[in-house]
Amino acid sequence: KSTKKLNSLADDRSFIEKISCYPINTEIKTTKTYASAGLGIPAGALTGAVTLRLNTSFILLPKVPMRKRIADERVGYFNNKYILFDDDYQRTQTKYLVQRYRLEPKQEDIAKYKKGILVEPKKPIVYYIDPATPKKWRPYLIQGINDWQKAFEQAGFKNAIIGKEWPVADTTMSLEDARFSVIRYYASETPNAYGPRISDPRSGEIMESHVGWYHNVMKLVHNWYMIQAGPLDKRAQKMQFDDELMGQLIRFVSSHELGHTLGLRHNMGASSQTPVEKLRDKRWVEKNGHTVSIMDYARFNYVAQPEDNISPKGIYARIGAYDKWAINWGYRYFDGQKDEYAEEKLLDKMTTDTLTNNPRLWFGGEGKDEDPRSQSEDLGDDAIVASDYGIKNLKRVVANLKQWTYEPGDQYNNLAELHKEVVKQYSRYLYHVMKNIGNRYVTTRSVDEKGVVY
Repeated sequence: KSTKKLNSLADDRSFIEKISCYPINTEIKTTKTYASAGLGIPAGALTGAVTLRLNTSFILLPKVPMRKRIADERVGYFNNKYILFDDDYQRTQTKYLVQRYRLEPKQEDIAKYKKGILVEPKKPIVYYIDPATPKKWRPYLIQGINDWQKAFEQAGFKNAIIGKEWPVADTTMSLEDARFSVIRYYASETPNAYGPRISDPRSGEIMESHVGWYHNVMKLVHNWYMIQAGPLDKRAQKMQFDDELMGQLIRFVSSHELGHTLGLRHNMGASSQTPVEKLRDKRWVEKNGHTVSIMDYARFNYVAQPEDNISPKGIYARIGAYDKWAINWGYRYFDGQKDEYAEEKLLDKMTTDTLTNNPRLWFGGEGKDEDPRSQSEDLGDDAIVASDYGIKNLKRVVANLKQWTYEPGDQYNNLAELHKEVVKQYSRYLYHVMKNIGNRYVTTRSVDEKGVVY
């Protein structure tokens, strides 16, 4: 209300449209009319009022809260804040609870789990595909979900996350039912996708999630791929991609957004952990990927040059070493710990030991601070060298852009659009270098870790 600068509610033009009840949630659809001067919504300036259709959800919390897991700044999870008042402590303590699904081994499998044998969880994480989704993209969305299975194996679980088609013949199921998490499709020109979560404020347990992807996200990934990978992949040199290529790009988007719904934040520092020259090493990059995390904004390998002959396996982003480590940290089941504080000590040591042994698993945050290693849309450990390679590829793109954007009857709209994308990409390369001037590295550490913070 304050964001849209709405004023008083008009009772005579506001009403409840529908109330729907499900086993763990109630959905209330309302129409509300507010007085408005048009400051937040321009239409209000003409009518003096704005009418909105709203949905309010009430979700039943579990009778028994999940075991809390206290966040660690060295591993990137969304979290819930709470203040701890302890009779034996001489100040309040601010704690953050990790947002994660409740994933536990079956009682009969706990002994196997402790021995390191992969077991299926008591209740797997299931995501359904919105039946409104175009049929040809559904398999790729399901692949994007199931790609996370390898990460959960690091935490000791097999088949922990599963993608499924929505059973349209089952009339007992509803997309509004909070028991079902769904990847929703929206016929919208918005070039984006998102991955939210609803969590229990007492424990951080993720109750459900509805990933959203808009139709025009395909335009977004098309333009990214043509501009960043066009010189490397002939399939990217046209305005209408083949279904297989577009499907793989949709798969990449769904995996990234699924990561958010599992609790993972962006890790904009992930790509800085790869030496630039390794991005041109065909064998290495096809095996390891160009970034250690799909949660980075390291879209495609723009550093690779045409003569490197790198296949799409070394161009696409994928679930990497950091993602597997983060899932292991957040979802590993610890039996026998007294409480979350005892578990916190165990996890602190595990994190310190892991990062000491493998610094590439560093969490670089959201890329909004002063650390030049944590930037969006960048690659490699040397921004100058990486940007130089990127500009070489951009020159190849510009030389061919008229041909690549050709469609019969087009009045150069395609060329104008993609030329703007070239300029944006060039600006990114410049900014990646500029951020190295006058800034500093910031590495969050435990007092028990060796090394400096700044």
